[in-house]
Amino acid sequence: MAEKKIQPRLKSLYNEKIARELKEELELKNINQVPKIEKVVVASGMGRNKDDKNYWLVVANTIAKVTGQVPVERMAKKSIASFKIRKGMNKVGLSATLRGDKMYEFIDRLVNVSLPRVRDFHGVRLSGFDRQGNYNLGIVEQSIFPELSFEDTTTLHGLQITFVIKNGSASASQKLLEKFGMPFEKKGAK
Repeated sequence: MAEKKIQPRLKSLYNEKIARELKEELELKNINQVPKIEKVVVASGMGRNKDDKNYWLVVANTIAKVTGQVPVERMAKKSIASFKIRKGMNKVGLSATLRGDKMYEFIDRLVNVSLPRVRDFHGVRLSGFDRQGNYNLGIVEQSIFPELSFEDTTTLHGLQITFVIKNGSASASQKLLEKFGMPFEKKGAK
């Protein structure tokens, strides 16, 4: 007899409850117009440390442990003379793209475990939305993730987390992420 696969908590919550609530709140005609998270990209640029192999290994280890996937090397898309980067140059950063069940599990851990561990946390910024409704979140240091041991956090670096949202505007995407539990800052607070 085939075992039934258990869905991640946020995925089943989205399918059973959140999608219908958003359809009513946004006054949409079709359930397929409701904003939905397509993928989550976790990335880190190397910056000045692009030639330091130890730093490279630390960042690769962090992304692998946090996402559960081996990160891929990113190449430069254009030349920037002041940063001594040429188009097509390898090793300017690392990224991992999460989809499906891993994506929902990562969002659940980020919202409920990692973000509450940020020191002096007052919520994530509202200014992180772009015109298409995607949301960008910058993490200053990787030590907020419980998957990492003390030895993994001796060399500090930041992470960029991008939520790619289908059918979203900034306001609709914000409502979707709020339903998932994303703690946005209060308006007027600094």
